Amino acid sequence: MKSIKKSKDIFKKVSTLIEEARKKVALTINEEMIVLYWNVGKIIKEAIIKNIRAEYGKQIVQSLAAQLVLRYGRGFSKRNLWYMVQLYENFPILQSVIGEFKNLSWTHIISLLPLKDALKRNFYSTLCQKELWNTRTLKDRMDSMLYERTALSKLPGKTIENQLRGLKEEDKMTTDMVFRDPYVLDFLELQDTFSEKDLEQAILNALEKFIMEFGQDFFFVARQKRIIIDNEDYYIDLLFYHRKLKCFVVIDLKLGKFKAEYKGQMELYLKYLEKNEMAKDENLPIGIILCSEKGKEKIELLFSPVDKIKVSEYLTNLPSKKMLAEKLSKAVKSAQLKLPRGE
Repeated sequence: MKSIKKSKDIFKKVSTLIEEARKKVALTINEEMIVLYWNVGKIIKEAIIKNIRAEYGKQIVQSLAAQLVLRYGRGFSKRNLWYMVQLYENFPILQSVIGEFKNLSWTHIISLLPLKDALKRNFYSTLCQKELWNTRTLKDRMDSMLYERTALSKLPGKTIENQLRGLKEEDKMTTDMVFRDPYVLDFLELQDTFSEKDLEQAILNALEKFIMEFGQDFFFVARQKRIIIDNEDYYIDLLFYHRKLKCFVVIDLKLGKFKAEYKGQMELYLKYLEKNEMAKDENLPIGIILCSEKGKEKIELLFSPVDKIKVSEYLTNLPSKKMLAEKLSKAVKSAQLKLPRGE
């Protein structure tokens, strides 16, 4: 028995060494690949610039791709060569592209290259690396306009840069990155008419996807958590814990439009958790009230920017990108008008 245990211990140690070495090798290979593709893009771009004929670029890439694919495989197809040119065009300085993409695969990079907004691209590349998204998850997040739905996207550019740098370098997550508005719950497959209980049950049935919409640092704690205050029973719909924010997150599900009394109810839950559940090294709990529609004027009157309660709309079916973009554009413009001048 001792020899078996000893063997398992040795296996564990050796496995750890192998896995760590593999990660280091993968990162080194990935960085070398980025350098190679950037240099290929640079050579092609410079060759095209030297010739004034527009068709020349297409001809040179097509001819070059045919030769490279024959010798080095499909990784140097015509389509990929154009992506390499695009990589160089977007990042004329080599170190900047390595700094942003060094832990990402080429398929991740290809998905991110069309994003012209540098802050948006940085947001997705940073979250990709921190939350280990595969390319399908990345595309899903981009299609649901995750960046535009975060509080982060409404902040001044410099603030966004600083918060993303903090996440990259210090693993520091802020509430602006975590909370979305609206939350897209299209995966719930609800009928046209449903009750709060139906919504809650649907969320719980698809809990894994629901947590993914929040981010991988959310952990499920309880459903319908019973608390007793003044000998009265109260029930918290959903209780989560966020690892990086180091706090409880209460979710209250409401079927209709936001009502002022919802805030008082949430404040009661948060004060209870602060008094009875919060550990000394944890931060104050945060509440999310999920409504099918927000009352804009009520929200402005009841909530301050630093409030620990967030009110978000939920969309049970993802609208068209155009409709969602228009809705979010209005929200961004409204937020920008409220910013002090000079930021």
